[in-house]
Amino acid sequence: MAKETVDALVEGGKASAAPPLGPALGPLKVNIGQVIVEINKKTAAFAGMKVPIKVIVDTETKAFEITVGTPPASGLIIKELNIKNGSGIPNKLKVGNLAIESIIKIAKMKQDSLSAGSLKAAVKTIIGSCNAMGVLVEGKSAKGINFEVDKGTYDKLIQSEKTDVSAEKKTQLAEQLAEVQKKFSGELAKMDAAKKEKDAAAVAKKAAPAAGAAPAAGTKAAPAAAGKAPAAKAAAKPAAKK
Repeated sequence: MAKETVDALVEGGKASAAPPLGPALGPLKVNIGQVIVEINKKTAAFAGMKVPIKVIVDTETKAFEITVGTPPASGLIIKELNIKNGSGIPNKLKVGNLAIESIIKIAKMKQDSLSAGSLKAAVKTIIGSCNAMGVLVEGKSAKGINFEVDKGTYDKLIQSEKTDVSAEKKTQLAEQLAEVQKKFSGELAKMDAAKKEKDAAAVAKKAAPAAGAAPAAGTKAAPAAAGKAPAAKAAAKPAAKK
């Protein structure tokens, strides 16, 4: 059984018989239309993203198999949130808040490439990626949301593979994120004020000895000068007697 493999990078859900796929598949005499339909079906979830795919063709039977690669989890999270980057301070500064439905969506995309034994396990893996990027899930950190996942709070959603998020819930998620960001801004302002106060105190402490040194020197110098005058008079009196 001879097999040929065609590798290509396509836009999710929008593959066509144009280059690079058409010219590569033509010589293999496979049904290009069927291949394109199957590719678009398998990559529909990656709309707007470039996805690596492999078309493995049996050159004798013309049967084909399609495998779809996926971007890293971080890239899918960024795409879902429509942001540029994750957080530089993930344990404090939160840059997004995803619904559990969005986590299920990403987990389904990545499940084949993850070592997770179930969709639920894949969901927890994606939650871990969110945590490392400063992204909340249902308004909670990884510890809080994983506790609920383990407890079975989202079992029905995971089993039904629900991925749609209502407009109402999106509004709620945005409000939760704004509240957390507001709290962090307050903490950041307090930290900044405390640092400025500490720096000012350090500068004042460093300047204090220098400022106190001049009066002390002046105070000592006066008695010394006053003490020299009697000594000079004492030396002058014997000289006068001679």
